Amino acid sequence: MRLRCRCHGVSGSCAVKTCWRGLPSFHEVGQALKDSYEKSVRLARRSPNQLRRKEKSKRRVPISYEELVYVHRSPNYCRHNPKRGILGTHGRVCNRTSHGSDSCDLLCCGRGYNTQVVRYVERCHCKFHWCCYVECKTCETMVDFHTCK
Repeated sequence: MRLRCRCHGVSGSCAVKTCWRGLPSFHEVGQALKDSYEKSVRLARRSPNQLRRKEKSKRRVPISYEELVYVHRSPNYCRHNPKRGILGTHGRVCNRTSHGSDSCDLLCCGRGYNTQVVRYVERCHCKFHWCCYVECKTCETMVDFHTCK
């Protein structure tokens, strides 16, 4: 929660000041969660009452309430694993020009991608001629599909 204030008065003078507590933007909350996820601490298997870091060099550093902790590592979602129900990313369609979550670099987990050119033939520029027939041209388009290796 953050404190936000607004001034009220004639031409911006702060005759009356109203303050309230509000949530930060969704983007800020997501970024904070992502940062804490990336800095999360792996716990050693000990008794439930005693929390201890897995890394031997940092075992004496206490775990704060703000830190995220985990016991087991997350599975690798890039590789096919039928036991865990993970399909992997092999054969998944990606966007070569994107820098977001659908980009080939991110989705293909650094394995690269295949490019396939598909030719579509369809009817286009159709005109209806009075009484009884439609005349169309044939249009051909080439589309690139990128799939993960």
